[in-house]
Amino acid sequence: MTSSSTSAASRRAASGPVRGRRSSGGLLQAWLPRLVLAPSVAVSLFFVYGFMIWTFVLSLTSSRMLPSYDFVGFGQYARLMANERWWVAASNLAVFGGLFVAICLVLGAVLAILLDQRIRQEGALRTLYLYPMALSFIVTGVVWKWLLNPGLGIQAMVRGWGFDDFAFDWLVRSDMAVYTLVIAAVWQASGFVMALFLAGLRGIDDAILKAAQLDGASLPRIYWRVIMPCLRPVVFSAVMILSHIAIKSFDLVVALTGGGPGYASDLPATFMYAHAFTRAQIGLGSASAMLMLGGVLAILVPYLFSELRSRRHD
Repeated sequence: MTSSSTSAASRRAASGPVRGRRSSGGLLQAWLPRLVLAPSVAVSLFFVYGFMIWTFVLSLTSSRMLPSYDFVGFGQYARLMANERWWVAASNLAVFGGLFVAICLVLGAVLAILLDQRIRQEGALRTLYLYPMALSFIVTGVVWKWLLNPGLGIQAMVRGWGFDDFAFDWLVRSDMAVYTLVIAAVWQASGFVMALFLAGLRGIDDAILKAAQLDGASLPRIYWRVIMPCLRPVVFSAVMILSHIAIKSFDLVVALTGGGPGYASDLPATFMYAHAFTRAQIGLGSASAMLMLGGVLAILVPYLFSELRSRRHD
């Protein structure tokens, strides 16, 4: 055997273990992220989707204080549809959710437009508007409960100024209590919507604005006709987030009104909690929870479909 063939053979023999180490290292690098994420995925599948499935199963049973598996089909859903308190909660959700989403969108857009004018102390104002979002809904509910209490809050303060006929007793009126939820929720979430709109405004090309100004368009017309159509994805995202917050609102109701007076300010989340955990009606509470999940999916699925379709077109 010649020296050249001997050296080639030795190089192949030496490169074999190196390639083996590289292939094993590449395999480990490829599988390491999966191994790290596997526990989180497993826990999410079990504690989120697993409990969703279990809740649906319970909604088909006659479970009361403890889960049982005496299946009654959709009997609990029929009971739910015949329950007057559920329809009060559903109508309150329509009022609360509609006003909450609409007011937050309008107020957030107006605040974002004002801050977009590069005013002084913009950072301080932005922080001031965003601060309520850092609070929990429990804190927000307790604070607004003090403010709206007729004997302690705004009504007592204004009457102390000499306006004895002033009345702001929505918190204790069954026909107005749901609107106190709107006030507190808008106060907390409008700053977040402002941040979304402001980020969208700062992402618009200045050339578009300059072209509109050269055409003689006024500033309100530029924002209405040119800028707002460009912010359609921001609006859609804000609507989805706010609607999700409205559907699952529980802690704000508990802290502010307790669902009262009576159950006049009940929302589906408080209805579900009351029947599943305090009235020994787990089957009925599970049915209401599944209807709430259906409401969330009715918002989420069109959003995901729109996102996937836009990516396909891109």
